[in-house]
Amino acid sequence: MPSPRKGRAEVLLNAFRDKWQFSRRKPKIFAAWSLLCMALLVIAWGVVLSGLKEDRAAVDERAKFEAEALAHTYADRLSRSINSIDLVSQHVRFEWESLHGRIRLERMRRNGLFPSPSLYYVTIVDKNGIPLTSTLPNFRSTALADRPYFLEQKNSKTDRLVLAPPIMGRMSMANVVHFSRRLTDGNGNFDGIVLVSVSLEFFTANYDTAIFGEHGLLAVANSDRSLELGRIGQNVYPPEQSPFSQVPEMTGSSGRAQLAGSDYFSDKRSRYVGWQQLQDYPLLAIAGLDEAETLIPYERMRRDTLWRAAWASFGLVLLTLIAIALTIEMAWRKHQLDITQTTYRLATEEGSEGFYIVQPVREADGTVSDFVVIDCNQPGAEFFKLRRHQFIGRKISFVERHFNLRRLRTGLIEALDKGAYDSEMDLPISSPLSMRWVHLKVVRSQDNLAVRLRDISEAKAHVEELRRRGEEDALTGLPNRHWVQMHLPVALEQARRNEESVAVLFVDLDGFKKVNDTAGHAAGDELLQHVALRLKEATRPYDKVVRFGGDEFVIILENVEHRIDAAQVAQRVVAAFKTPFRLRQANHTVGTSIGIAIFPSDGQDAATLLEKADIAMYSVKTRGKGAYQFYEAKFYNALRERLKKETDIRNAIERDEFVVYYQPRVDVATGVTVSMEALVRWKHPTKGLLEPYDFIVLAEETGLIIGISELVIDKVCAQLASWAKRDATLVPVSVNVSPQHFQHADVAKIVTSALARHRVAPDLIELEITESSVMEGNEISGALSILQRKGIKILVDDFGTGYSSLSQLHRLDFDVLKVDRTFTAEVDRSEQGRVFFTAIVTMAHALGMRVVAEGAERASQMAILKELHCDEVQGFYISRPIPPESEQPVLARHFLPVPE
Repeated sequence: MPSPRKGRAEVLLNAFRDKWQFSRRKPKIFAAWSLLCMALLVIAWGVVLSGLKEDRAAVDERAKFEAEALAHTYADRLSRSINSIDLVSQHVRFEWESLHGRIRLERMRRNGLFPSPSLYYVTIVDKNGIPLTSTLPNFRSTALADRPYFLEQKNSKTDRLVLAPPIMGRMSMANVVHFSRRLTDGNGNFDGIVLVSVSLEFFTANYDTAIFGEHGLLAVANSDRSLELGRIGQNVYPPEQSPFSQVPEMTGSSGRAQLAGSDYFSDKRSRYVGWQQLQDYPLLAIAGLDEAETLIPYERMRRDTLWRAAWASFGLVLLTLIAIALTIEMAWRKHQLDITQTTYRLATEEGSEGFYIVQPVREADGTVSDFVVIDCNQPGAEFFKLRRHQFIGRKISFVERHFNLRRLRTGLIEALDKGAYDSEMDLPISSPLSMRWVHLKVVRSQDNLAVRLRDISEAKAHVEELRRRGEEDALTGLPNRHWVQMHLPVALEQARRNEESVAVLFVDLDGFKKVNDTAGHAAGDELLQHVALRLKEATRPYDKVVRFGGDEFVIILENVEHRIDAAQVAQRVVAAFKTPFRLRQANHTVGTSIGIAIFPSDGQDAATLLEKADIAMYSVKTRGKGAYQFYEAKFYNALRERLKKETDIRNAIERDEFVVYYQPRVDVATGVTVSMEALVRWKHPTKGLLEPYDFIVLAEETGLIIGISELVIDKVCAQLASWAKRDATLVPVSVNVSPQHFQHADVAKIVTSALARHRVAPDLIELEITESSVMEGNEISGALSILQRKGIKILVDDFGTGYSSLSQLHRLDFDVLKVDRTFTAEVDRSEQGRVFFTAIVTMAHALGMRVVAEGAERASQMAILKELHCDEVQGFYISRPIPPESEQPVLARHFLPVPE
């Protein structure tokens, strides 16, 4: 006799063999899953590799752009450095000529009039090439008559700065670059030179490892490459060497390129290179970022991405194998189920359903008086809490207390006549059965009826729950917008038949957005729940309170006899919101603006009533909020006018109908124009030039201010670029930026793109943000930090009109504080105004910010502002806004009143 263990093993082996044979007959399962897996792998790897390629290209382009920006900065610094060197040479020449050669540079150096000789030293050489005096300590008087720069100045007939290539200095015995100016005697004849010898390190002293890395490049070259010096990292190359193994061709006044190290650099390291021609000198400033160092974050990201992609591919293959196994298992089980169902189909269709065979009981005239059960399955008997043998033989009238007997009998008779009957039936509440809904299906077979009962109570309850959820707001438990759309038309139709009135109250919360933004969405949700309860308490029990969406609610009043009934409800709602809401975090106060529309006078359908109630509510918003208003036709006209004006502003943005005026800001101490503010005007095609108060408020409310701001930023950058072509000396221009711009757009990207597009230096643009914007959140502070790192100054505008945090002002490190004109107007009118302004100046200076007084209009104000150490002023006293001209409208020096 075989052991039980051996018998079980044989059963398992046979089952495995059967499954294996079954799976071999299903090759499509393997093929489908394998092809799907391969397709997903190809798509996924294609996306990954394409993304990495795009990321690398973006990194390369950004690095080249940064290199070009560094070259621009380097060129500016070189120009300033050479200008300062030339000023030194001209100053020494002037002293020489003024003192008829009796000047001692050694004494001037000891008195601190020259920098350390390690940076550069100054020497006066006579007409025979002999050094006479120098700032170089212990210098040796060595003949310089054979030096090219000496001969060039000696033979030249014009006064100009001569820049010589790097060479080993005979006096300093160090590698230097010589700058020289010609000396003349009283008759204008050559009398020697002023020689400024600059160390090579001076030209690349501003190399910062934090910016350029360990292998960055700084170099200077002239057009014929006779002068070429530079450094890579900490290595400053002497004149006989060069950081370039082959000097690349750098065309144009500026540019950028990605150069291979093996072709161009002495250290064989590839770099991103930018160059910029100096404005007043035939020199080219070159800056480079090491490619390997720049790509370290990208390579780390690329390695991690490829690893994750590889693991994901392995996981996909593993999941595919599991899916194949599960699919085969499901197919096998379905196969077994089909066999089982075939075997038991004749006995019963589903074990959970009741099956019955009933026979009609006919009277002598052939009419059916009842039905008798001649057979049933066990679940069918258990529906009525009986055993099968107890149920067979009973008449249908037996179930009268369980069913609607008339409806059941009607269905059975219809099946006898038509051959079938199919319907759902609800059971009476008094029924002792656990079921509440059943599905009844009857099929005639000769003179008998096959009846099937199925319990659908759970499905019907689920459908009912879905309907309830679809018409109920999940947060507040109130009916929702969908419920209004279903219920209000029915209520209006009933009111029309009964010749009654219906009032629709459109309720909008005042101040909800502030709570939501400052306290968070959780607090906003809690507030809405409290609002729902307070609205229910303020209305009558039979009034319908609906959450229409967001912070909007609708109240439906049926069977309204007089308008006063709706007004009383609205008054109670407004009054109910006078009390602050006690939330978990803190107390908050919100009000309500309510618009009322009455059926049938204001509208005949639901959509019209809701629209007109909304229009009435909007009229309350525009007149101060916290009240109610019945609909009037004039509100619609006002809304239409507003929409037309909004459309005009939108079209004005598309057609570029805005122009920019410029109002100067003047330094109080010197009277010099230090900046100017860009002020937008609308050049309306029919109304002429419109001031900001005609359109800015509406643009703020509708979000169109973002488009206007972007136009102004681009126009200002274009105007600065135009002025720069005519005058290299420019003052910065400040541009106002709305808080909405920070919330809905990338301000940092917009500003930097405009600067790059018009080739404008970042220090020529300043951004003004209102004091209230300081408290808006991290999206603003993050954008401001990016802009400040690029060299763009940030100004706090209208200071004193809002409630800003000192910690925010300190953390964001603003550059300038502009005091609102209302406080400037008080400085010469009251002692309190002076005290308040003094406090602002003291606070701003303690935080390292300059102070600008806006709206200065009187000389008395100017005198007091100067006495209070205000830094700058702006207003009609200085200048009204000026339209753009061919050159920047910088004012002549403005002599301000001196305090007594």
